[in-house]
Amino acid sequence: MEKQKPSADHDAPHRKKLPQAVVVLGLVSFFNDFASDIVIPLIPILLASVLAAGPMALGLIEGIADALASFLKLWSGRHSDVMGGRRKKLTVVGYTLSNIARPLLGLAASWPVVLLLRSIDRVGKGLRSAPRDALVADATPSHMRGYAFGFHRALDNGGAVAGSLTAAAVLAWSGLDLIEVILWSALPGFVAVLLLSVAIKEKETHATTMMGHTSSEARPPLPPLRWSLLSLPTRRYLLVLTLFTFARASETFILLLGYQLGVGVVELLLVWSAINLAKAITSTAGGQLADRYGRGSLLLVGWLAFAVSFMSLGLVTGNTGLWLVSIFYGLFIGMSEGAERALITDYAHPAERGTAFGWYHLALGLAAIPAGVLFGSLWQFHSASLAFFFAGGLAAFAALLLRLWAWPANDTMNSKSN
Repeated sequence: MEKQKPSADHDAPHRKKLPQAVVVLGLVSFFNDFASDIVIPLIPILLASVLAAGPMALGLIEGIADALASFLKLWSGRHSDVMGGRRKKLTVVGYTLSNIARPLLGLAASWPVVLLLRSIDRVGKGLRSAPRDALVADATPSHMRGYAFGFHRALDNGGAVAGSLTAAAVLAWSGLDLIEVILWSALPGFVAVLLLSVAIKEKETHATTMMGHTSSEARPPLPPLRWSLLSLPTRRYLLVLTLFTFARASETFILLLGYQLGVGVVELLLVWSAINLAKAITSTAGGQLADRYGRGSLLLVGWLAFAVSFMSLGLVTGNTGLWLVSIFYGLFIGMSEGAERALITDYAHPAERGTAFGWYHLALGLAAIPAGVLFGSLWQFHSASLAFFFAGGLAAFAALLLRLWAWPANDTMNSKSN
């Protein structure tokens, strides 16, 4: 069975060049996040200044939106497997839906409208994310998937840098207001959808060919969609990820903290840009290090850095501290992003990659609403410091569980073989 995997897994073990499909999907994410991050860092400012909503509303909006996305990711990932690995259509629909809804946030007159539009945006993310991640895995040899996902995250974060810098420049030097800037985000979003539609040519995948079936033959049924059918290591990993998600509050809270400290809107956009630039700088190298020295090791470093960063944010009192902690956070989180996704491909059977990524995103989504509401409530009814301290402590505990209870069995082998 192993000998009949797709050509991506047959490539020479020393191949270093990324497949064209991975590069194209990275560019799609670049332009999509260019559009997204013109808008997303402005949401907490829009809520606090224009719509008079507090941290709890922000937590509820981000939590519900992320949860909707995550539940759909399980369905869409599974559906792409049921369709024999035909994943492009769902990916295109997801990107299109997000890039229609997101610019309309500029017209929102109340925070419930922001919730509705943000949820539609994340529905689009839910439809596309698991099939897209599976497309990356399908196209990439197993020995370099950390590199591939790290590269993808680097372009994703690079788009966020471009978007937030563009928003900052336009607000600082043009006559456009915040609402007009949000509406103009439709332009790079259109480029992302066009690039995906034209440049990705989907082929018959291993989901059918590896089992000796052609597209005209009946495909063997996938196993029932049950949590209990996942391997024990996979379930442990996903449970620890779910716990960590309770700590992983939306990064927009960092901007809200800066806003409450009196940092200006343009400078906050630059802070957001710096976070994503730091991630982009370390994502690709982090993915390569994960392939070489062990994906669990890189993930552990990222989670511990998250804990230190959020505890430090609880002590920040001015601009300088906000900048320093934000850049530290971005550098180490970026380093571990590729490893987190590549671990899913280590556990998943090739014919069930979409489903595996669906479970991964669902596990994150199950914690999204309570995590966002809990963080926002701690902030609103107690203090920002308590909210950040709580998240940092929970992240440290999740990192300890990862090392002692859910450590990837092949991490030691990876490090020895390299």
